[in-house]
Amino acid sequence: MKEKIGFMGLGIMGRAMAANIARAGYPLTVYNRTPGKWEALEELEVETAPSPEALAEKSDVVIAMVTGPEALEQLLWGEKGAARAFEPGKVFINMSTVSPSYTKDLDRRLASTGVIFLDAPVSGSKKPAGDGTLLILAGGPEDSVEALTPLLKTMGSQVIYCGRVGQGSMMKMANNLLLTLMIEGLAEALNFGRKGGLSDEAVLEVVLNGPLGCPIFQMKGRAFAERSFDPNFPLKHAAKDLKFLVDTAYELGAPVPVGHTLLHLYRAGVARKWGDLDIGAILKVLEHLNPAE
Repeated sequence: MKEKIGFMGLGIMGRAMAANIARAGYPLTVYNRTPGKWEALEELEVETAPSPEALAEKSDVVIAMVTGPEALEQLLWGEKGAARAFEPGKVFINMSTVSPSYTKDLDRRLASTGVIFLDAPVSGSKKPAGDGTLLILAGGPEDSVEALTPLLKTMGSQVIYCGRVGQGSMMKMANNLLLTLMIEGLAEALNFGRKGGLSDEAVLEVVLNGPLGCPIFQMKGRAFAERSFDPNFPLKHAAKDLKFLVDTAYELGAPVPVGHTLLHLYRAGVARKWGDLDIGAILKVLEHLNPAE
């Protein structure tokens, strides 16, 4: 018999991930702080819970996929929070992006409940979430990760074991450093080329057909050319993740000079009210910095 799953957080990513769990035949109950987002799941016979606590009471495994620590705190320890119903034998998996230090603190606070805790953030955005091809970056007891791999693989094509609790979040930080750098780098090259009289089409043809060609440039190159900024991964979330990253780097004593610059640029986009656009809107930030002609 498959585990009963509770899923909290039905945003851009979470709704698609929950749907894939239901399609795989797992009994699924969902909760979202904003009512109504579960309507798209009704045809999959997904149940809804009136509170996080009620969801946790009826679930063997509780998954959270929310925007960050503030949302997690409310879901776990707010009024009728899920942690009230945690007990030995249950599992809690945080798939939200948070810092490694927060994850370790969460592990310490959850220890008294007896729940098994995994941190398993994902690499991927809206389309991979819908396709079930996310990369799952898992931290926690290795035997628990192995036992829950069939469930995790309903949402992702691969589960990568990163180490003890907190290492999944650490891997997410390292991955997002490179991701935000690459997207800003492509946007910077396009903006630079335009200022020198090159067309976007010519720059992209060179980049995509040479040794620099890669899937993320293929996807974002098309979006840049079409000036399409429909959110797959909102720019404001990239800025949030970069803040986690530079704070973690400070704690570790790791130099991330480019990370600090990226944080400044992405936060500038949020300040310009572009935070709800896709991360590719970093191109708009660079254009805004161009001298007036």
